[in-house]
Amino acid sequence: MERASHRANTHAWIEVVTSAIHGRGVRAAREIPAGTRIIEYTGERITKAEARRREEARLRRAERGGDGSVYIFNLNQRYDLDGRTRRNPARLINHSCAPNCESQTVRGHIWIVARRDIPAGEELTFDYGFPLAEWSLHPCRCGTPRCPGYIVSGWQRWRLRRLLRASRRGTAKKSPAKR
Repeated sequence: MERASHRANTHAWIEVVTSAIHGRGVRAAREIPAGTRIIEYTGERITKAEARRREEARLRRAERGGDGSVYIFNLNQRYDLDGRTRRNPARLINHSCAPNCESQTVRGHIWIVARRDIPAGEELTFDYGFPLAEWSLHPCRCGTPRCPGYIVSGWQRWRLRRLLRASRRGTAKKSPAKR
């Protein structure tokens, strides 16, 4: 199986394009075999406290109509990775509820890895894995058949669907994330 392991080679797998999902995105520049490390998600290593501060600033920007995109990635218990840099095209990979890629943390590095064979020209996506408690903050635009309309971790989507059904019936408790 072919793997892109050297940083100089990683961009050979992708190209940045206008996305059918949201804004700009990334698509396969050539066929990508399942299991391939496509690109490393790079950025500034920051503390959890700094990540919270930047998240609050992002929410304020979004309320004013600015860029509300999330680029902070959980790295470990102490640190996160802020990928908001032009040198990180992986930050443009959009979320999907039926992703063709996944993120893997390997020795302090975050890799975007193909979950299946990806044909040339297909947009790359992965599950952002946002917590259920923040569901209302992250509308989903992926358009897949089982998409609940908000970005939450795949293993939590059934709970969100149940919460949304109850809300439509008028029996749901208010979400703590609604502000």
